[in-house]
Amino acid sequence: MDDLRKRAKELLETSAVKVVIGYEEGTAGKTRALFAEKPEDTGKLIFDSRCVQNLAAYVTKREIKEKGRMAIEATLPVMRSIIQLASEFQVTDNNLLVLGITPESKLVEFSNLADVETFVHQYQIEIDARNREMLEKLDKMTPSERWKFWIDELSPCFKCYACRAACPMCYCSRCTVDVNQPQWISVPSNDLGNLEWHFMRAVHLTGRCVDCDACYNACPLGIPLNLLTKRMIEDVRVNFGGYQPSLKGEHLLSTYKPDDKENFIQ
Repeated sequence: MDDLRKRAKELLETSAVKVVIGYEEGTAGKTRALFAEKPEDTGKLIFDSRCVQNLAAYVTKREIKEKGRMAIEATLPVMRSIIQLASEFQVTDNNLLVLGITPESKLVEFSNLADVETFVHQYQIEIDARNREMLEKLDKMTPSERWKFWIDELSPCFKCYACRAACPMCYCSRCTVDVNQPQWISVPSNDLGNLEWHFMRAVHLTGRCVDCDACYNACPLGIPLNLLTKRMIEDVRVNFGGYQPSLKGEHLLSTYKPDDKENFIQ
């Protein structure tokens, strides 16, 4: 996108930002993250259908923040992630400029995060037909059948934590799985430890996941772990009216409403 490269170059030349986060050509026909700090580096910026990595995962990294104000090439899922991170006090207008890429592949520069929020609220989070069909199939299983399904699907996991690294919402300086005194999650890659890790992560993402599929795309084994968060997204839609990231900071698991359903209490 020539307009993206041109604007990114201008931002660096005028020192409006110190680094532009975007996509560039990688290896084996794939794309990777680019951190352009010099105007001439912006010529490497690209955007096409291969650019699915959620770049918002980098805006909370200490080594990136220390460079100064950032600009980021942001697709719709990335913009949603940024608004969620802003609601959790991880980014502000002072340290981040959003160069949005619309679903029509048009460049839109936002003057502030409030404008980003207004834009993303035009688009509801929609689970695609293939995964919705899989969720319906899981719903029809008995509890024992679902248990076997997840044991079988998660058993190959060797806990490389690529899913955690790819997710913008997994920004804790120390994850529960890294705590060993006390040890909450089993360290070895066994049936119980794998279930505990992936189920815990899904719960922590409830009301925060933007359905970008970065976790699934990063998994070297192709485990459909994104079905867990999609299940939570659907449950939130049915029981709490859906989810859209908001700067108001009204998070699902920390917000009480008198009219919340209580039919989950047995």
